[in-house]
Amino acid sequence: MHSSTLLLELGGVIFALGLLGTLASRVGISPIPLYLLGGLTVGEGGLLPLATGTEFISVGSEIGIVLLLLTLGLEYSADELLANLRRQGPSGAVNLALNFPPGLVTGFILGWGPVAAVAMGGITYASSSGIAAKLLGDLRWMGNRETPTVLSLLVLEDLSIAVYLPVLTALLAGGTVLAGAGSVAAALGLLALVLVVALRFGPRVSRLVFSSSDEVLLLRVVGLALLVAGIAERLQVSAAVGAFLVGIALSGEVAEGARELLLPLRDLFAAVFFVFFGLRTDPGDIPPVLGVAALLALVTIVTKVATGWWAARQVGIGPVGRFRAGSLLIARGEFSIVIAGLAAAAGVEPRLAALAAAYVLIMATVGPLAVRIVEPVTRAAVRRLAARHRPAGVS
Repeated sequence: MHSSTLLLELGGVIFALGLLGTLASRVGISPIPLYLLGGLTVGEGGLLPLATGTEFISVGSEIGIVLLLLTLGLEYSADELLANLRRQGPSGAVNLALNFPPGLVTGFILGWGPVAAVAMGGITYASSSGIAAKLLGDLRWMGNRETPTVLSLLVLEDLSIAVYLPVLTALLAGGTVLAGAGSVAAALGLLALVLVVALRFGPRVSRLVFSSSDEVLLLRVVGLALLVAGIAERLQVSAAVGAFLVGIALSGEVAEGARELLLPLRDLFAAVFFVFFGLRTDPGDIPPVLGVAALLALVTIVTKVATGWWAARQVGIGPVGRFRAGSLLIARGEFSIVIAGLAAAAGVEPRLAALAAAYVLIMATVGPLAVRIVEPVTRAAVRRLAARHRPAGVS
């Protein structure tokens, strides 16, 4: 009886996610906010709370984090990461300076402790690489001049999060500043080790993992990612960071083949991950923080657009391209929910999960919409400005 109930609940949840994904595609928004709403519906306090499926969804959500970060790491090689660090360092610093403080300050204004405030800073800082990548593909902007700048900023964010997550994990566990410093040292050491291995022995590692059989390749890559994620978790470095580093270490045919094979699996477990976060959040906690979330969203929309505008301007991109770059950075998604999930599980602040859920709902919805309207609006503004400054009698 328990088994049949579990299958019924999981089947209903996954089928509903498919319907929500279809709706999001037709409306032209990211499915993430709809998945979060779905989780709120089936969680405690929701309309249709699950009876037995919560534990399975919890495990699935952890796998979802690993696959999200693994596929993100597969997008970059070690050489690209080092080049991005050198080329976009100043832009990355501007991004951090503009987008971490709003969340941090909000936490302190709300009377939260320093650990919860630091978590909130990470939530407002991290753009959604997944949403940005999907938008670039959907709108066929991969060939635009500003796209390399946007991707470089996202890579630098990923590297920053690779350092930030171990610190946050140590702080959430009640560790000292010294323990946090130890975690950072471990994370940097692991990152350096992976980069060295990827640069000097990358082809050998890839040959070891590669198989002409799709089935064997998928098993090897996923198994390796889960193993390294587990080891990283034991070292308090973060499973997400471990999976990201595995993706970086793999290259060539392995990376290309694994990306294609992993996409359906990643999308399934990522959807479960977002549902699980919503499931753990009481819908009744969201209305009291909705105003704060909206204000925070407004502030960080401005700061992210300013970040993209400044970074694109540094490499000579025109006004339209600058605003396109800024709009692509607006959406928050996977990293924000990962950070919020860690903080919520540690119980540092009861209101944090609700505020993060409301904030991500707003940003994951506004971001894709802003990307679609920014180009025509900016072009019209540029034309009006040019017409206003055109000499009299010139048509």
